[in-house]
Amino acid sequence: MKVLIADDDPVSCRILERKLSKWGYEVVVCSDGASAWEALSKVDAPNLAILDWMMPEIDGPEICRRLRENGRIPYTYILMLTAKRRKEDVIAGLDAGADDYISKPFDSHELDTRLRIGRRILDVQAGLLRSREALRIQATHDPLTGMLNRATVLEHLQKELHRARREGKSTGVIMADLDNFKQINDSFGHLTGDAVLREASRRMRRLMRNYDTIGRYGGEEFLIVIPGSDVAGAETLANRIREEIAECPISTLEGMIDLTISLGVAVGHTEDADALIGAADSALYRAKRAGKNRVTLASTSDLSRALLLAGSIPEEGAAELDVSVENEGVQLEMNRF
Repeated sequence: MKVLIADDDPVSCRILERKLSKWGYEVVVCSDGASAWEALSKVDAPNLAILDWMMPEIDGPEICRRLRENGRIPYTYILMLTAKRRKEDVIAGLDAGADDYISKPFDSHELDTRLRIGRRILDVQAGLLRSREALRIQATHDPLTGMLNRATVLEHLQKELHRARREGKSTGVIMADLDNFKQINDSFGHLTGDAVLREASRRMRRLMRNYDTIGRYGGEEFLIVIPGSDVAGAETLANRIREEIAECPISTLEGMIDLTISLGVAVGHTEDADALIGAADSALYRAKRAGKNRVTLASTSDLSRALLLAGSIPEEGAAELDVSVENEGVQLEMNRF
């Protein structure tokens, strides 16, 4: 474990460093409070710190107060090193945020014991953080594919639409659906179907940019959110996904299985997530009817109809939308809303 020592007394500092290194700690040494605060403010800061009470620039209690006000996670366990022995001083140090203290000159066995107490507490916290992260993953991800689940990808879409609206940018969505997936389940069983879903998910994720979002929308259907995209960019990504899925059969315990995917693309300036998804879904439906294994762009009428169904515009006002079309895809300027 990494431990920080902050002490302006060079002799005391060397003694501490030698002992801690002998006990197997990775030691970070600071000779004043300012450098200690800087080290403890870093992302990879030590979680265990021994701070001298009196130091130049920033004293030990002030560093404790700053750390506790900052609310840093993971927690920093602080052992205060002090020559002060009055009960009032000890209480003041603990009240500032120190977890424990040891008096100068310190006893080696006592120091070792108090550090091991700190490590036990930090180990408990690390376990709690792992459990919390596991619960977060469970709540936000699909357990089969590891993708975001429906609720979470919709939440991401709504955030992107709000941000795009503020910045005057468009947002692209792709609705993707594996072709003939029911036949795979019926012919080879659900375990094989699950393996196909996992591999298709892996191939799609591989093509995403860091700021794109993909989630399992339901069954064999996926929703992809493309921030700041125009129609051409969204269509290009959709075609790359189609080619990636169809290019190589998927290896399963039942043998090699050919797979294709159909995709519907919609791009627009709107904060109505349901309308944008509805337009992409209409395009996906046409791709399925046209023979599958293809990409279809939503038309302006797809999004207008989806906006009406979502209640974002009154029926009598639909014709007043300022609409521009790019390559028969949707690029709506929602000037009234």
